Amino acid sequence: MSEIAVIVVAAGSGSRLGHPEPKAFVALRGRTVLEHALDGIAGMRTPATVIVVAPAPQLDAARQAAPNAIVVAGGATRQESVAAGIAALPEPARIVLVHDAARALTPAALFDRVVDAVRAHGIGVVPGLPVADTLKRVDADGMVDAAVDRADLVAVQTPQGFPREVLEGAHAAAAEVLTDDAALVSALGQPVRTIAGEPLAFKITTPADLRRATESLGGATRTGVGVDAHAFAPGVPLRLGGVLWPDAPEGLSGHSDGDAACHAIVDALLSAAGLGDIGSRFGTDDPAYAGASGATFIAEAVRLLAVEGWVVLSASVEIIANGPKIGPRRADLESVLSGLVGAPVSVAATTSDGLGLTGEGRGIAAIATALITPA
Repeated sequence: MSEIAVIVVAAGSGSRLGHPEPKAFVALRGRTVLEHALDGIAGMRTPATVIVVAPAPQLDAARQAAPNAIVVAGGATRQESVAAGIAALPEPARIVLVHDAARALTPAALFDRVVDAVRAHGIGVVPGLPVADTLKRVDADGMVDAAVDRADLVAVQTPQGFPREVLEGAHAAAAEVLTDDAALVSALGQPVRTIAGEPLAFKITTPADLRRATESLGGATRTGVGVDAHAFAPGVPLRLGGVLWPDAPEGLSGHSDGDAACHAIVDALLSAAGLGDIGSRFGTDDPAYAGASGATFIAEAVRLLAVEGWVVLSASVEIIANGPKIGPRRADLESVLSGLVGAPVSVAATTSDGLGLTGEGRGIAAIATALITPA
């Protein structure tokens, strides 16, 4: 094991964020806040032992997010949670960093700088940014009492780093609950040095912070591809591209309505946003989707993208089949699908020259693409 350990505090409820799940397990661009927080640690120059402190009900989710980490249950306060992480430290660890999972976009370079500073000075180290806002001290009635000189102030971030014995001693001697580990170390009379922080190490606390993190992760458009195929089934109506084809001799088999065109678009949307695929989101073991229309799946996929902060710019789908003829109804298909997606959808068609499921007239396949961008 490494001489460096990082305790990732992910046990907070995050009530101000307004999500039912704890903050570290809220989705951010298709992954949890915790998973994003672990990315910075994974990029460190020197590999570190990771200890994730999570709420007891989320321990399995934390293990899934951090399969190579030590995962322990947190306490009622941040201080208790850090203490639980300290108790789980492996013996080789000599430099310990404490990091808030809510600072999910913290770059690896900041972790490295904190480690370097602890190693160089042998004392506690915290990153911080200069305070940009004008500060005022106010009384109990909200009246301005005095201006506060910001020249000597910094806004402290994590990871905060310490020699192991310093952090252990500070927590063992703690007589009250303080706001961070540096405060505990200072209360013990131990020195703490500041180093330059990182703007990306901001803390996700409110919905506005989550939007900021979403925007920071996705400044460019993303594309996705989806493919689907269904065999013909006698005795059922054909729905294709969200449109009913009453003159078709047979429809498509499937747990739902078998609409290969809609299903391919759904897969393209989900893959563009990193949200899995139609099977993982709307599996055949879910009775709620038995016989569901392709329009239902597209609407739900668009909703999922919106929750993650994505909007659809455009999509296209190519239908591969001997029949029905797509040309005469292309405008209808594009109108219906564009309405479902909320963006322009182009429709094309081809055959497979007698090859395979579609060429032999045994079914229909579709290939779709989607282009999305941050909302």
